[in-house]
Amino acid sequence: MYELAKPWHDVDKYRRDRLKEALYEAELAEEFLKNGLYKNAAGKAFQAVKAYLAAVAAEKREALAQYYPGERTVQKKKVAVVDLLIAYMPTTRMKEVAARLGDRELELVVEKALDLHQFQYNGLDREGVFSRYTTLEIVERDIKDVVEFVKRRVTSGT
Repeated sequence: MYELAKPWHDVDKYRRDRLKEALYEAELAEEFLKNGLYKNAAGKAFQAVKAYLAAVAAEKREALAQYYPGERTVQKKKVAVVDLLIAYMPTTRMKEVAARLGDRELELVVEKALDLHQFQYNGLDREGVFSRYTTLEIVERDIKDVVEFVKRRVTSGT
């Protein structure tokens, strides 16, 4: 079993691992979409963005540290809060982290990924009350947009 490196041990390895994860999740999202498994594809597209965002955050760790100061104890070790944020990349902080990184395209993709995450659990809602998606056409477009973004960014190294 492969174990993900922790950013407080080896930030470069952690970043490489998360980029691989992002690419694998994007490929799975494509495969699920081809087979009409929209909720599964949405979930994988979300995970691809989450992994990619964590990788970018790891690369920009020093810039993010000013916004997330302090330390916490994890398994009897002091760990910087910014490293915990990078390691776990909580859904509730994804939009904030993307905004602090200053990449407008990434911010948009994070928004779409969060919408897809909601769709994964709530499905379609023709009235738009429980989900932002009222048609599968828009779900499919957002999944493709997110997957294309992740694959392009990971393969180009940006």
